[in-house]
Amino acid sequence: MEEVPSETGRSTVNRVIFLGTGGARFVVFQQIRASGGMWMELDGTTLLVDPGPGSLVKMRTKKEKLDPRNLDAIVLSHAHLDHSADLNVVIEAMTEGGFKKKGQVLLPRQAMEEPGLVLDYLREYVNGFQVMVEGGTYQVGNVELETPIKHIHGLETYGINFRLEDLTLSYVSDSRYFEKLAEVYNGDVLILNVVRAKPSNLDHLCLDDAKAIISKVKPGLAVLTHFGMTVIKAKPWVLAEEMSRETGVKVVAARDGMILDLAEFTSKNEKP
Repeated sequence: MEEVPSETGRSTVNRVIFLGTGGARFVVFQQIRASGGMWMELDGTTLLVDPGPGSLVKMRTKKEKLDPRNLDAIVLSHAHLDHSADLNVVIEAMTEGGFKKKGQVLLPRQAMEEPGLVLDYLREYVNGFQVMVEGGTYQVGNVELETPIKHIHGLETYGINFRLEDLTLSYVSDSRYFEKLAEVYNGDVLILNVVRAKPSNLDHLCLDDAKAIISKVKPGLAVLTHFGMTVIKAKPWVLAEEMSRETGVKVVAARDGMILDLAEFTSKNEKP
């Protein structure tokens, strides 16, 4: 579906644009897949989630250029470079170099206190910071964000439930698998970071973990993204088709630049 611009230049369509689908150091730093995070337009509110390396470039080199000046907030699930490397340059772009103080930054306390993650002079450019905590809720424009549980990862990490008027979008960021993930991320649309093809001792989800979560949540749509090398070599689009058959849920593998239109998904609470 094409974007329907409003008078302010914002989209009136609920959608997610994948500015990158690469995860893990070798994929990201060789740019086998891009790593720009996700641009979200939700109920008239514009968010950038996990702006990794190249996020700003990907915004501006798309056929349909995305304007960082339209952002209402930048959201960091955690401080690893593949999720945060472009944070400072996007703050500059969002605020027009500080000439227009605007926007919020939402991030875990560990990220907030990490020296140099947010450059000192940029802290005055935004309207404010919201420190994310386990069980926290935060309002940005028309969207309520919820960080229901702390993940098992090397740094303080949270996934996010984005609650819209008639839709919940759940983002499961980097984590080792544990059963509560399927209990707290129960959105109509579920986005999962799946770095590994097979189980490992790393604090990342593998394909079997994703399948277990999807099977329990039964979302209207599940989207796999943030692929490491083992997933890429196994052809994510093939893996997604297999997972669809095994779970009975529509599963797709995100592609760099993919636009996910959320119009067809309504809240489970609205379904008969």
